[in-house]
Amino acid sequence: MSAPQATRTAGDGHTAPRPPEPAAEGERPCRFGGLLRYVRSARRRRWLYALAVVALLAQMAVAMVTTAVEQTPTIDEPVYVASAEVYLKERSFRYNPEHPPLGKLIIASGLVFTDAHLDADFVGSQTALGRHVLYESGNDPARLMLYARLPVIVLTLLFGLVVLAFARDLTGPPGGLVALALYAFSPDVIANGSLATLDVPATGFLLTALWLLWRARRRPYLCLPLAGVALGAAAATRMSVLPVIPVLMLLGVLSYWHARRTPGPEPRTRGPELRTPGAELRTWEPDTGTRPPRLDIRARIGLLAYGAVAAVGMAVIAVAVVWATYLVVDPRMRWAAPENVPDIRGTRGTVAAWLPFPEAYRDGMRIQFGFEYDIWQGFLFGRLYEGSLWYYLPAALLVKTPLGALALWAAGSVAMLAVRALRPAVPYVLVPAAVLLAIAMHGARDLGVRYAVFMPMLLAVAAAGVTLWRRRPAHWATVALVCLVAVSSLRTYPYYLPYSNEAFGGPSKTHLRLHDSNVDWGQDLGRLADHLDRRHPGERVWLVYKGAGVPSYYGIDASDPLRAPLGEVHGLLVVSDSAVAKADGRLAALLDTSTPIDDVGHSITVFRRR
Repeated sequence: MSAPQATRTAGDGHTAPRPPEPAAEGERPCRFGGLLRYVRSARRRRWLYALAVVALLAQMAVAMVTTAVEQTPTIDEPVYVASAEVYLKERSFRYNPEHPPLGKLIIASGLVFTDAHLDADFVGSQTALGRHVLYESGNDPARLMLYARLPVIVLTLLFGLVVLAFARDLTGPPGGLVALALYAFSPDVIANGSLATLDVPATGFLLTALWLLWRARRRPYLCLPLAGVALGAAAATRMSVLPVIPVLMLLGVLSYWHARRTPGPEPRTRGPELRTPGAELRTWEPDTGTRPPRLDIRARIGLLAYGAVAAVGMAVIAVAVVWATYLVVDPRMRWAAPENVPDIRGTRGTVAAWLPFPEAYRDGMRIQFGFEYDIWQGFLFGRLYEGSLWYYLPAALLVKTPLGALALWAAGSVAMLAVRALRPAVPYVLVPAAVLLAIAMHGARDLGVRYAVFMPMLLAVAAAGVTLWRRRPAHWATVALVCLVAVSSLRTYPYYLPYSNEAFGGPSKTHLRLHDSNVDWGQDLGRLADHLDRRHPGERVWLVYKGAGVPSYYGIDASDPLRAPLGEVHGLLVVSDSAVAKADGRLAALLDTSTPIDDVGHSITVFRRR
């Protein structure tokens, strides 16, 4: 029970509390209550934040695992799975040399638990090898594909943490949560992150390198080598990241320049380091609002020279990582160039000849360059064309990105340019995204937004910038747009591959505007078998299927309508939507005289032909 409070009489006759007596000597007023409340509040906020992160990644994991279980092999996956098995069993690069080994080694890390059978005497193309391993060697293709996809799923979730950390570094915890939400609900990331392919792993490693380069502005001696490792991992997964390496080297110079001019937590050493250019600036504190003294020309040149050396060292580490992935597969580096390696002349040929990579890597580059000289068919907004359109990828991204994400991407990009505190991050986020998109737009293959999967990753980080707008309506608008993205993503579950946003009619209408891996990559053969068993048992089936699966394995007894007279084709005509988009001649005549009655997975259309 507390002592009664002393009072005094005021001039108006009322009593007022007496001022507190001064504390006795050696005593202090107790202030631990407020501190304890603050600690408890901070701890509660951290727990709530961690729960939000776990919830976002958990829903993403459920979506990807469900997709991995339900989808049959897409067109590219059997080749990667079979090549990974050859890596494990034969230590050979003879299949799929157009892609470096690391992505397939990641896939192989799941296959080691399957004890899959591989016929050492098999002779044939890599496509035939994939079909042989999955369907002709006594293996269970569903089990094999799930175990091949799981390592990619785990990596995709880990890259979500990189997105979170990158955005937190730029904007703080609220921005990190916004970026993670956009990433975790992105239909393109979920769709490609649940497949045993190379697009998401390569982009994720590149994103990690950019994040580490940003952190190198404070800790260059730790983060620049780690950025080199991440960059090497990206280059050892897909060759499409090679054109952006000079950009990352320039960022390495920029990060080193900033780190040496700005004091940070990097531990300082004695000796020669104290005599490097910019060492006299270590007493400057950026929080005081002052600027460091201007360097003279000699000091600037010296600082740039040190930065260039650091960037070259990062590139050397990246090259070493590429070599290491080849040595892991075959320490003896046995390689015989296959017959399909084209003779590439000009600048591309010179680049392929002079890059310091293994010969197998350089021959793979030549094969990739050969693909760029081929003529591919594209399909955009109902138009079938040959060659490529420079605006294909921006248009496809407009269709396949949630509307809320498009709005936040744009607002976040504006914020990065407008908010002074975010401008230093523009070269680390927006510039690489723009360079990669420009390169991808000039490619020869208009086959899907998977070639631009870096956009939902990098621009999720950029979108975090909206949290730095100080007006409350902007915060509520951000929350509303994130919720819109979540609803749109959850509504398409589990058909993420054919996703399109509501402005373009949703997943059921995507095939009217896009084709190939945007819609129909052969993923729904198993669903088709279930559909035919449930709704059309015993009916005659004519099938035009675009994919890597074997219909008979799934119990589909179908004939090829393109090899029979038109008058004999009656009953169910089942056609992959990519084949519908490219239909001409005989198939077009069949479709013109058929009636669509159903669709399977929004990627295969079932017609009735009487």
